[in-house]
Amino acid sequence: MAIKQFKKATKQFSYLRLALVGPAGSGKTYSSLRIAQGLGARIAVIDSERGSASKYADTFAFDTVVLDSFSPQDYMEAIQIAVDAHYDVLIIDSLSHAWVGKGGVLEMHDAAAAQEKGGNSYTAWRVVTPEHNRLVDTILQAPLHLIATLRSKIEYVQEKDERGKTVIRKVGLQPIQREGLDFEFDVVGDLDQMNRLVVTKTRCPALAQAVIRQPGEDMARTLKAWLTDGAPQPPQTVTEAQVKELWQMAQAHSLSVSDLTALVNQTLQTQYASPREVSATDYPRVIAALQAAKSFQSPPPEAVTESV
Repeated sequence: MAIKQFKKATKQFSYLRLALVGPAGSGKTYSSLRIAQGLGARIAVIDSERGSASKYADTFAFDTVVLDSFSPQDYMEAIQIAVDAHYDVLIIDSLSHAWVGKGGVLEMHDAAAAQEKGGNSYTAWRVVTPEHNRLVDTILQAPLHLIATLRSKIEYVQEKDERGKTVIRKVGLQPIQREGLDFEFDVVGDLDQMNRLVVTKTRCPALAQAVIRQPGEDMARTLKAWLTDGAPQPPQTVTEAQVKELWQMAQAHSLSVSDLTALVNQTLQTQYASPREVSATDYPRVIAALQAAKSFQSPPPEAVTESV
C-alpha cells in the first residue's frame, strides 16, 4: 500500500465518546442523562440494567430499549437503530454487561473454549476478540454523541514487603470491561459515592485533572464547545436502511428509480444523481413527499440507470 502525503493537521467537528466509571450508587445513569441533556435534544438509552434508566423518566426526556441478552451483536444492533433514528446522544448503560453479562464476551469465550480441543482457553480468544473489536468499532464510528457507563471493581496487586513477604495491596477501581478499552474514549472519569467525577483521561484540555461535583449541563457545555471548535462536520447522508425504505415506498407508488430521483430533486431543489446523496437532515422531507405523492413521472432523461 502506497503511503499518502502528509498534510497540515486541522481540528474538525467530532462526536463525543465519554465513559463514566463507578460502583453501584455513584450516579452513573443520572449523571449520563444530565450530561446528555446538555449535548442534544434527542436522547436514546440502551438499558442493560433491567430498565433502571426509566426511573428518571419524570426528570429527563429520552427513549429507551431494554436488553435482556448482552452479546456484542445485541449492542451493535441497538446502536445502529439509534443511528438510523438520528438521535443526538446515545447512552449505553452499561457497557460492562457486554463483557460479563448473559451472552457477553466472557460467556462467549467459555463456550468457544469448550469447543476447542482440550478446552484451550487461550486460543478461544481468537474467536471472541474479533466480535468485541467490531463492537468497539461500531461505538467509535457511530455519528452521534455517545456516553457509556461502566461498573467498577476493586483492583488488587501482589507485592513483596521489606521482609520479602507477599502482601496484597488495593490499587484502586478498575472498569469491568476489556483492559485498555478506556483508551478508545475522549474522556474517562471515575464517579464516587458522593457523585463526584474525577477525570482520569481526557483529550479536552479544559477538563485536564478536573474534579466535578454532580457532573451535568456545565460539563456538557465545556465538551460541546471543544467538540464544535473546528471545521464544520460533513453532511451525513442516509443509511442503507433508509435507502431501502425510500425505494420500498417508491415501488408502492409505482415509481422507477429515475422517478424517485426526480422527486427528490424537485422536493429539495437539488441535482442529485441518486437518492443515496440525500442528507440525513433532508430525509424526513423526502419521506413526507413520498407519502403525499399519488403518482409522479420524471421528465424523460437522456440516460437512466435503474439503480438506487
